[in-house]
Amino acid sequence: MPPKPVTPDTARRRRRPTKNGTVLTHDLIVATALRMLAEHGAEGLSARRLGLALGADPSAVYRYFAGMDDLVLAIADELIHRALDGWQPTGRWHEDLRALGTRIHRAYLAHPQAAQLTANRVSGRDHEIAADETILGILHAAGFRGAAAVRIYHAFIDQTLAFAALDAASLALPREAREADERQWQATYAQLSRTTHPHIAAAAPLLVARMNDSAYPAALELLLAGAAAELTL
Repeated sequence: MPPKPVTPDTARRRRRPTKNGTVLTHDLIVATALRMLAEHGAEGLSARRLGLALGADPSAVYRYFAGMDDLVLAIADELIHRALDGWQPTGRWHEDLRALGTRIHRAYLAHPQAAQLTANRVSGRDHEIAADETILGILHAAGFRGAAAVRIYHAFIDQTLAFAALDAASLALPREAREADERQWQATYAQLSRTTHPHIAAAAPLLVARMNDSAYPAALELLLAGAAAELTL
Protein backbone atom coordinates (compact mmCIF):
# COMPACT_ATOMS: atom_id res chain seq x y z
CA MET A 1 0.00 0.00 0.00
CA PRO A 2 1.53 3.35 -0.98
CA PRO A 3 2.07 5.89 1.83
CA LYS A 4 -0.62 8.45 2.40
CA PRO A 5 0.26 11.80 0.83
CA VAL A 6 1.47 14.42 3.27
CA THR A 7 -0.36 17.71 3.19
CA PRO A 8 2.14 20.59 3.04
CA ASP A 9 2.14 23.00 5.96
CA THR A 10 1.02 25.86 3.74
CA ALA A 11 -2.02 23.87 2.63
CA ARG A 12 -3.02 23.10 6.23
CA ARG A 13 -2.95 26.73 7.27
CA ARG A 14 -6.15 28.72 7.39
CA ARG A 15 -6.64 31.24 4.61
CA ARG A 16 -10.27 32.14 5.36
CA PRO A 17 -10.98 34.83 7.97
CA THR A 18 -11.83 33.67 11.49
CA LYS A 19 -15.02 34.67 13.29
CA ASN A 20 -13.18 37.85 14.28
CA GLY A 21 -12.52 38.66 10.63
CA THR A 22 -8.76 38.02 10.79
CA VAL A 23 -6.63 35.55 8.87
CA LEU A 24 -4.48 33.38 11.12
CA THR A 25 -0.72 33.63 10.81
CA HIS A 26 2.23 32.35 12.82
CA ASP A 27 2.98 35.87 14.05
CA LEU A 28 -0.64 36.60 15.02
CA ILE A 29 -0.82 33.43 17.13
CA VAL A 30 2.47 34.25 18.89
CA ALA A 31 1.35 37.83 19.56
CA THR A 32 -1.98 36.60 20.92
CA ALA A 33 -0.20 34.04 23.12
CA LEU A 34 2.02 36.80 24.53
CA ARG A 35 -1.07 38.85 25.38
CA MET A 36 -2.73 35.87 27.03
CA LEU A 37 0.37 35.19 29.11
CA ALA A 38 0.35 38.79 30.29
CA GLU A 39 -3.34 38.55 31.23
CA HIS A 40 -3.57 35.01 32.65
CA GLY A 41 -0.05 33.69 33.24
CA ALA A 42 1.34 30.39 32.01
CA GLU A 43 -1.55 28.41 33.46
CA GLY A 44 -3.95 30.37 31.24
CA LEU A 45 -2.21 29.54 27.97
CA SER A 46 -3.99 26.69 26.22
CA ALA A 47 -5.12 25.83 22.71
CA ARG A 48 -8.74 26.23 23.82
CA ARG A 49 -8.17 29.74 25.18
CA LEU A 50 -6.11 30.68 22.13
CA GLY A 51 -8.88 29.50 19.85
CA LEU A 52 -11.40 31.62 21.72
CA ALA A 53 -9.12 34.68 21.59
CA LEU A 54 -8.49 34.18 17.87
CA GLY A 55 -12.10 33.39 17.00
CA ALA A 56 -11.03 30.03 15.61
CA ASP A 57 -11.31 26.37 16.47
CA PRO A 58 -8.55 25.34 18.92
CA SER A 59 -7.30 22.80 16.38
CA ALA A 60 -6.29 25.71 14.12
CA VAL A 61 -3.29 26.33 16.40
CA TYR A 62 -1.91 22.94 15.40
CA ARG A 63 -1.83 23.94 11.76
CA TYR A 64 1.01 26.28 12.69
CA PHE A 65 2.63 24.59 15.69
CA ALA A 66 3.37 20.95 16.47
CA GLY A 67 1.99 21.47 19.99
CA MET A 68 1.83 23.98 22.79
CA ASP A 69 5.49 23.48 23.64
CA ASP A 70 6.36 24.31 20.04
CA LEU A 71 4.43 27.55 20.53
CA VAL A 72 6.40 28.27 23.72
CA LEU A 73 9.64 27.92 21.74
CA ALA A 74 8.27 30.31 19.13
CA ILE A 75 7.50 32.81 21.89
CA ALA A 76 11.08 32.47 23.16
CA ASP A 77 12.39 33.19 19.67
CA GLU A 78 10.05 36.17 19.31
CA LEU A 79 11.43 37.75 22.49
CA ILE A 80 14.96 37.46 21.06
CA HIS A 81 13.70 38.93 17.79
CA ARG A 82 12.27 41.93 19.63
CA ALA A 83 15.54 42.38 21.51
CA LEU A 84 17.63 42.49 18.34
CA ASP A 85 15.20 44.47 16.20
CA GLY A 86 16.82 47.77 15.26
CA TRP A 87 20.16 47.05 16.91
CA GLN A 88 23.23 48.16 14.98
CA PRO A 89 26.81 47.18 15.88
CA THR A 90 29.33 49.89 16.67
CA GLY A 91 32.41 47.73 16.23
CA ARG A 92 33.36 48.35 19.87
CA TRP A 93 32.90 45.01 21.59
CA HIS A 94 32.26 46.44 25.08
CA GLU A 95 29.48 48.68 23.82
CA ASP A 96 27.98 46.05 21.54
CA LEU A 97 27.77 43.37 24.23
CA ARG A 98 26.45 45.88 26.74
CA ALA A 99 23.75 46.97 24.30
CA LEU A 100 22.78 43.42 23.38
CA GLY A 101 22.63 42.26 27.00
CA THR A 102 20.55 45.28 27.98
CA ARG A 103 18.21 44.79 25.03
CA ILE A 104 17.64 41.09 25.77
CA HIS A 105 17.05 41.77 29.46
CA ARG A 106 14.62 44.59 28.63
CA ALA A 107 12.74 42.54 26.01
CA TYR A 108 12.11 39.75 28.51
CA LEU A 109 11.01 42.15 31.25
CA ALA A 110 8.48 43.68 28.86
CA HIS A 111 6.74 40.28 29.02
CA PRO A 112 7.49 38.93 32.50
CA GLN A 113 5.10 35.97 32.37
CA ALA A 114 6.56 34.89 29.02
CA ALA A 115 10.06 35.41 30.38
CA GLN A 116 9.42 33.02 33.25
CA LEU A 117 8.15 30.44 30.78
CA THR A 118 10.94 30.75 28.21
CA ALA A 119 14.16 32.11 29.73
CA ASN A 120 15.55 28.61 30.34
CA ARG A 121 14.56 27.23 26.92
CA VAL A 122 16.73 26.66 23.84
CA SER A 123 14.52 27.12 20.79
CA GLY A 124 17.08 26.50 18.04
CA ARG A 125 15.15 28.94 15.87
CA ASP A 126 16.24 31.65 13.49
CA HIS A 127 16.41 34.66 15.80
CA GLU A 128 18.07 32.76 18.63
CA ILE A 129 20.66 31.38 16.20
CA ALA A 130 21.23 34.87 14.76
CA ALA A 131 21.77 36.26 18.28
CA ASP A 132 24.27 33.52 19.15
CA GLU A 133 26.16 34.04 15.90
CA THR A 134 26.25 37.80 16.53
CA ILE A 135 27.55 37.49 20.10
CA LEU A 136 30.22 34.95 19.15
CA GLY A 137 31.21 37.15 16.21
CA ILE A 138 31.65 40.15 18.52
CA LEU A 139 33.85 38.09 20.84
CA HIS A 140 35.91 36.77 17.92
CA ALA A 141 36.46 40.29 16.59
CA ALA A 142 37.55 41.39 20.07
CA GLY A 143 40.28 38.73 20.10
CA PHE A 144 38.66 35.88 22.01
CA ARG A 145 39.18 32.47 20.44
CA GLY A 146 37.99 28.93 20.96
CA ALA A 147 37.27 27.92 24.53
CA ALA A 148 37.69 31.47 25.83
CA ALA A 149 35.06 32.83 23.45
CA VAL A 150 32.62 30.04 24.32
CA ARG A 151 33.18 30.47 28.06
CA ILE A 152 32.51 34.22 27.94
CA TYR A 153 29.54 33.74 25.60
CA HIS A 154 28.13 31.12 28.00
CA ALA A 155 28.52 33.40 31.01
CA PHE A 156 27.13 36.40 29.11
CA ILE A 157 23.96 34.79 27.78
CA ASP A 158 23.19 32.74 30.88
CA GLN A 159 23.72 35.75 33.13
CA THR A 160 21.43 37.85 30.95
CA LEU A 161 18.66 35.25 30.86
CA ALA A 162 19.03 34.37 34.55
CA PHE A 163 18.57 38.00 35.57
CA ALA A 164 15.68 38.28 33.10
CA ALA A 165 13.96 35.33 34.77
CA LEU A 166 14.70 36.61 38.29
CA ASP A 167 13.53 40.14 37.61
CA ALA A 168 10.52 38.91 35.62
CA ALA A 169 9.45 36.73 38.54
CA SER A 170 9.36 39.83 40.74
CA LEU A 171 7.43 41.85 38.16
CA ALA A 172 4.94 39.01 37.71
CA LEU A 173 3.99 39.02 41.40
CA PRO A 174 0.69 40.60 42.39
CA ARG A 175 1.31 44.27 43.08
CA GLU A 176 0.62 43.94 46.80
CA ALA A 177 3.13 41.11 47.20
CA ARG A 178 5.80 42.93 45.18
CA GLU A 179 5.37 46.13 47.18
CA ALA A 180 5.50 44.18 50.44
CA ASP A 181 8.79 42.60 49.38
CA GLU A 182 10.21 45.99 48.45
CA ARG A 183 9.25 47.45 51.82
CA GLN A 184 11.22 44.79 53.70
CA TRP A 185 14.54 46.56 53.06
CA GLN A 186 13.33 49.67 54.87
CA ALA A 187 10.95 48.05 57.34
CA THR A 188 13.16 45.16 58.44
CA TYR A 189 16.77 45.35 57.30
CA ALA A 190 17.21 49.06 58.00
CA GLN A 191 15.94 48.52 61.55
CA LEU A 192 18.38 45.78 62.56
CA SER A 193 20.70 46.56 65.47
CA ARG A 194 24.40 47.25 64.97
CA THR A 195 24.95 45.03 68.00
CA THR A 196 23.35 41.93 66.55
CA HIS A 197 23.83 42.56 62.81
CA PRO A 198 26.72 45.01 62.44
CA HIS A 199 27.39 44.41 58.75
CA ILE A 200 23.75 44.71 57.66
CA ALA A 201 23.30 47.80 59.86
CA ALA A 202 26.36 49.49 58.37
CA ALA A 203 25.20 48.76 54.83
CA ALA A 204 21.51 49.44 55.46
CA PRO A 205 21.24 52.84 53.69
CA LEU A 206 22.92 51.43 50.60
CA LEU A 207 20.81 48.27 50.72
CA VAL A 208 17.62 50.34 50.90
CA ALA A 209 18.79 52.45 47.96
CA ARG A 210 19.87 49.56 45.72
CA MET A 211 18.14 46.29 46.49
CA ASN A 212 14.82 46.98 44.82
CA ASP A 213 16.57 47.67 41.53
CA SER A 214 17.89 44.99 39.20
CA ALA A 215 21.53 44.03 39.75
CA TYR A 216 21.85 43.09 36.08
CA PRO A 217 23.58 46.32 34.92
CA ALA A 218 26.24 45.96 37.65
CA ALA A 219 26.69 42.24 36.97
CA LEU A 220 27.04 42.93 33.25
CA GLU A 221 29.75 45.52 33.88
CA LEU A 222 31.63 43.06 36.11
CA LEU A 223 31.49 40.42 33.40
CA LEU A 224 32.69 42.84 30.72
CA ALA A 225 35.52 44.07 32.96
CA GLY A 226 36.59 40.49 33.65
CA ALA A 227 36.57 39.69 29.96
CA ALA A 228 38.58 42.81 29.15
CA ALA A 229 41.17 41.86 31.78
CA GLU A 230 41.72 38.54 29.99
CA LEU A 231 42.62 40.35 26.78
CA THR A 232 45.44 42.21 28.54
CA LEU A 233 47.07 39.09 30.03
